[in-house]
Amino acid sequence: MGSGAKIVSIDPPYAVAGGEIVIDCTGFDTREASQCAVLIGDAPAQFVALGPRRVLAIVPATQGGRVPVVLRSGAHESAPEYITVARKLAGDLHPVANPAFDPDDGALFVTRSGSRGEELPVTLFRIDIGGDVSEYSGDIANPTGIAFSPDGQMFVTSRLEGTVYKINPFKEAVAFARNLGVATGIAFDHHGLMHVGDRTGTIFKVNGIGEERAWTQLEPSVSAFHLAFGPDDSLYVAGPTVTSFDSIWRINPDGDIDMFFKGLGRPQGLAFDREGNLYVAAAFRGRRGIVRISPDGNDAKLVVAGINLIGLAFSATGEMAVVSIDSVYSLPMNVKGTLLRS
Repeated sequence: MGSGAKIVSIDPPYAVAGGEIVIDCTGFDTREASQCAVLIGDAPAQFVALGPRRVLAIVPATQGGRVPVVLRSGAHESAPEYITVARKLAGDLHPVANPAFDPDDGALFVTRSGSRGEELPVTLFRIDIGGDVSEYSGDIANPTGIAFSPDGQMFVTSRLEGTVYKINPFKEAVAFARNLGVATGIAFDHHGLMHVGDRTGTIFKVNGIGEERAWTQLEPSVSAFHLAFGPDDSLYVAGPTVTSFDSIWRINPDGDIDMFFKGLGRPQGLAFDREGNLYVAAAFRGRRGIVRISPDGNDAKLVVAGINLIGLAFSATGEMAVVSIDSVYSLPMNVKGTLLRS
């Protein structure tokens, strides 16, 4: 000790390995940069920027959980402050939308989607509450969105076939609805009616026997449409385009469209908490991770630092599951998601 270095704050307080955090500090002696280090969970972090009052650092791979952050200058170290780093549950995946928690037993489902038309032996995986990963199904080509209906049935979209599949108790995928374009996002409204986003811009409604009808039209997306219903019964849609200043669109029950929030880079998976805040996997003001937007759309803040994040989901116990382009992580944030009601 003795260098006078003190960590004032760390933003954001949650991170996935590879994410960039901002450390505000005082008295950090950076005159000899080669003698300076940031230790995160005892592992050295890569610097992005280094100064006596602010440090930008990349979170290294750690075991996860609540870990100390320490500034070191020569032989002197600051007192630790703490962040929570996501625990990696599984890798070698290929999610392209939100994962989903089974409301019956709390298991998490995530895809290995593959490139368009690629045939893989297993495309859907189950992770139980103990963290054990098991192969679940290989019957769906390019599985994309996953959602559970209010009665607990799991449905999965295939962007290759434009089909929604229902997964039966024997883990078999049975075609439920067809002719849905490049079917990506899927969500149920508070009356149990399925909605599916076609990447070319159409939002479909699908009734209880699989009959589809085009409901409304948005700008096409370069990757996927991601859907979530808010507490106001409106459908919120993210569909990244070629711009770096994308919007979240809101569609009320009458089909009227308005812009809920503008200014995100490549917004993807969406999820609401029970307070009405919307969480989005996106970039915001040059920083990447999970962004929280207030219920009125007037305030946004990066709450989880991470790169290449695709989607998220909240468990009944307040855990946030986060998926990147190849992995799935768990973050104990004590934030509970919205509940469907029949």
